[in-house]
Amino acid sequence: MPTLKEIKGRIASVKSTLKITSAMKLVSSAKLRKAQKAIEAMRPYQEELQRMLALVSADAPMSGTSFAAPSDPIALAATARTVPKNGTVSAKMADFDTTVPENGTVRSLIVAIASNSSLCGGFNANAIAKVRSVRRPGDVVLSVGRKMADAMRKDGFPSSKDLNALVEHPAYSPAAALVEELAAGMAAGKWTRVLLVYNHFVSTAKQVPVVEELMSGMAPSMERDAFSVAINGADAPQNASASLSSGPEKSSHPVGGSSGTDIIVEPGAEELWALLQPKTLKLKLYAALLDSAAAEHAARTVAMQTATDNGNSLLEALTLQYNKGRQQKITSEILDLAGAQAAS
Repeated sequence: MPTLKEIKGRIASVKSTLKITSAMKLVSSAKLRKAQKAIEAMRPYQEELQRMLALVSADAPMSGTSFAAPSDPIALAATARTVPKNGTVSAKMADFDTTVPENGTVRSLIVAIASNSSLCGGFNANAIAKVRSVRRPGDVVLSVGRKMADAMRKDGFPSSKDLNALVEHPAYSPAAALVEELAAGMAAGKWTRVLLVYNHFVSTAKQVPVVEELMSGMAPSMERDAFSVAINGADAPQNASASLSSGPEKSSHPVGGSSGTDIIVEPGAEELWALLQPKTLKLKLYAALLDSAAAEHAARTVAMQTATDNGNSLLEALTLQYNKGRQQKITSEILDLAGAQAAS
C-alpha cells in the first residue's frame, strides 16, 4: 500500500498534468475554430468554380484531349479524362476502388496527410492504416506530416520531400506548387494517378479517413471524379449549375448543352476548361489540407477533454485515498496515546 507521501506526490503530478491537458484543449479548440473559418471562407469560391467547370464540361469535348499549351504539365496529366455530358459532379470519397488491373500498369502516387505531433487520439493511426490499405507494390508515398513520414519510412516507403510545414500552416501557394510537381511527374510517366489520403472532418467527435483521386491518366472506366471536394462534412453539389453571363460584344461560343442554359463564353469552352481545371486541382489539395487540419484539431480537442475528465476522476480517487489514509493515521495515533495513558 502506498504511503501518504507517495499519494500526495501522485496528486501533485495529476494536478500538473491536468493543467497541461486543459491548456491543450483550449488551444486546439481555438485552432479548430480558425480552421473552420478558413474552410468557410474558401467554400464560396470553390462552389462557384465547381459550377463553372460543370457547365463548361457539358459541351467541351473532353475525351482524352488537352486544351492547354503543351508546356502545361497539369493539363497534360489531368485533362485526359471523360467528363459526363450532363455536367454532373459526383462527390464519392470513401468508396474508392483500389483494385489493381490485371495488366499491373497502375502506379499510384499517394499523398498521405497526417499530423506532426501526437496526443490526438486515433487521428494518425487511422490515416496510416488507410494508406496501408490502399497502397500497392510499386506505389510511391509522399508523406505530409511527421507522424506519417515516420510510419511510411518504417514500412519502406520513405518520402522524397519534407512537407511537414504544409500541416502546420496550410497555404494555397505551396499546395499549388506541389500539384504542379505531381502533374509534371504524371506527364513524365512516373505514375498514372495521384491519390489523396487524409482524415475528413465530419464533426468535432467524428473524423473519417478517406481516399480521393486528385488526378488520373487512366482509361475513363477506371477513373473517379477529380473535381469534388468535401468541405466541413458537406459533399460537393451533385448537380452543379450556374449562370455565366457575358455582354453582347462577346463572340458566340454557346455552352450549356441539354441543360437548357444559354451561355456565351469568350474565347470558348475549351480555353475556359484549360484555365479552370488546374485551379480546381490545386484547390482540391488545399481543401484536403484544411480539412485534415480541422480534423486534427477536433481529434486533439476530444482527446484532451477525455484526458482531462480521466485526470479529474483519478484526482478524486487519489484525494479520497489520501484522506482515508490520513484519517486512519490520526486514528491510530489517538489509539496509541490512549493506550499509553491507560498503561501509565
